[in-house]
Amino acid sequence: MSRPTKVDTSASTEALGQSEAFLEFQEMLSRVAPIQRPVLLIGERGTGKELAAARLHYLSGRWQRPFVALNCASLAPSLIEAELFGYERGAFTGALQRRVGRFEAADGGTLFLDEIGNVPLEAQEKILRAVEYQVFERVGSAQRVEVDVRILAATHEYLPEMAASGRFRPDLLDRLSFEVLSVPPLRERTGDIMLLARHFAVRMARELEREEVPDFSAEAAAALEDYPWPGNVRELKNVVERAVYRSDGSLISEIVFDPFASCTGHKTAVSHGQGIAFAQHADADSDLLAAPMKKAVQDLKLRMLKSALERSRYNQGKAAALLGLTYDQFRGLYRRFQRGGLR
Repeated sequence: MSRPTKVDTSASTEALGQSEAFLEFQEMLSRVAPIQRPVLLIGERGTGKELAAARLHYLSGRWQRPFVALNCASLAPSLIEAELFGYERGAFTGALQRRVGRFEAADGGTLFLDEIGNVPLEAQEKILRAVEYQVFERVGSAQRVEVDVRILAATHEYLPEMAASGRFRPDLLDRLSFEVLSVPPLRERTGDIMLLARHFAVRMARELEREEVPDFSAEAAAALEDYPWPGNVRELKNVVERAVYRSDGSLISEIVFDPFASCTGHKTAVSHGQGIAFAQHADADSDLLAAPMKKAVQDLKLRMLKSALERSRYNQGKAAALLGLTYDQFRGLYRRFQRGGLR
């Protein structure tokens, strides 16, 4: 079982940006930070939800107290309750002594529950009581433990849909969503990609003990700007660090987005003085142009719908956001094509 950990605040330097979307999000963070209420952070993987939670903590009156984080997706469902609330000696096989859980470790401070959609319903009920009354019992004990903890939670799932389908407690969702903040994906942060890329490049060069400050060729910069970044800031960091490590000089001219390309013979996106090449769908586009307009429009809508569902791993709330639709608009479109055989 993993031990309680605190976030590495030095990583907060990665929370850089000057785009309107980024600055607006930071302003909303600053506004809600002093309010001693739960905040739910919604965002794609790699967008920096834990960094946002840490900022909420350090801008609050609890900044001198513990900031404790738990990634709920990293634990088996059977272990989450013991990890959150601790356990008494003999509570189960292997429990040789009392152990303090994350709620107690965060007493007086903030507890950040990442990927809260992975918490099983049984544990959700206990979390609800702890959030509501600041009281819980350790596993294997009937003794009440009182704490003073602010809860921050995050997920890439669409929790209202999970609640509607019985996979998440609606009352817990209501309690956690005093404020709901959407962490902007990197592709919506116009102007931030190269700012972050240069930051990661300089840091990697220092790690490699290189004296020259790295820079990007025009083609490499265009490749970085044009890429959709499905893995967001985390993916950008990996791509840039790999490019610096592979470069022979301070000018970076080659960007490899797919590190597995050499294994399969297929390069998703590579830049090397010749611009950037992405997978093209020329045949499909030709078919659309040759079809009657009404059919072409329907086919394009279906293609976009399928693509959004695949990119979001069939999370309909996230797919709606990718298409720029409200959830109700997406559901209407989905039902219409479902009748036509969409799976």
